[in-house]
Amino acid sequence: MPIILSLYFARRFLSLALALFAIIFFLVYAADLIELLRRGADSAKATAGGLAALAALRTPFVAQETFPFVVLFAAMAAFLQLSRRLELVSVRAAGVSAWQFIAPVALAAALVGALVIGLYNPAAALMKRRADAIESDILGGAQTTGGAVWIRQRGIDGQAIIHAAGRGAHEGELTHVEVYEFDAKGDFQDRITGADMRLEPGRWRIEDVSIASPSAPTTQSKTYFLATEMTPTDVAQALASPDTVPFWNLPAAATLAERAGIDSGPYRLRHQELLALPLLLASMVLLAGCFSLRLFRLGGVGFMVSGGAFSGFVLYMVSKLSSEFGGAGLLGPLAAGWSPAILACVVGGTVLLYREDG
Repeated sequence: MPIILSLYFARRFLSLALALFAIIFFLVYAADLIELLRRGADSAKATAGGLAALAALRTPFVAQETFPFVVLFAAMAAFLQLSRRLELVSVRAAGVSAWQFIAPVALAAALVGALVIGLYNPAAALMKRRADAIESDILGGAQTTGGAVWIRQRGIDGQAIIHAAGRGAHEGELTHVEVYEFDAKGDFQDRITGADMRLEPGRWRIEDVSIASPSAPTTQSKTYFLATEMTPTDVAQALASPDTVPFWNLPAAATLAERAGIDSGPYRLRHQELLALPLLLASMVLLAGCFSLRLFRLGGVGFMVSGGAFSGFVLYMVSKLSSEFGGAGLLGPLAAGWSPAILACVVGGTVLLYREDG
């Protein structure tokens, strides 16, 4: 197919995808802003401008989950428009197969996926972390919870296992902690409990400490220092949710999680899911072709659109199930991350082969 015609099809698809994503982005922003205004009604620090800026920082992170649906519906709309204007009929009459005019659209979708994982995702993740810090300051309490935390570390005195009930409002801060210390030989030494724990250069600072040892009576202390080689960045990345870690930092975050004694599977799974995104978006174009290449004058547009929407919903459920299986360890990160994209490619390709070449 001539390069000019390929660029024309790709441009039509990209313009529709951009318009659809802009609409979704605005709707997500408006809904989040309304919720923040409601929550900020009783906060003295909350202002309309500050909450509007906070919603702007949060929206890209939420909107990135809609890219597969944006590509699916934009591709369907592009093919339906081309069919309605009889452009697809003219192209087919010139001897161009469906695969040839689907290919540039699928390639454009894959390039969009590459830009998302390389540029959009890192920016959205950083903005989300910044938004969490601002939300904690304006609305209070946004970062003080998050469930129990377990960290295993090595220091100059031996190993230590740290358990905390939650995270503090500041980076490198844990609350209601228990520390189990072991000597260089791996023998249990003592248990330290404290109200809170904060990371300082080369050490943890534990406040309101109770020290219990098998060979000595329990003692109380105002402050206790525990040597560590971890940095605030190490702790933040090891404890961060995989969804909020930028794509380029996910391998390092998985390594840090292993060093801290935390399951690195979610980080590796998230990394594989993002790596598979270009293929997933390209497969959305194949699925769109299954429901939108019929001649427009033959009718049944509503049925075609409904079929495309249903297929997108089914793929979304498959992706969630695959992610849950990967998080539970029933599937490896590689299989869980790539299986939805591969499945969509196989289904879309098989249906198109049957309709176009069968």
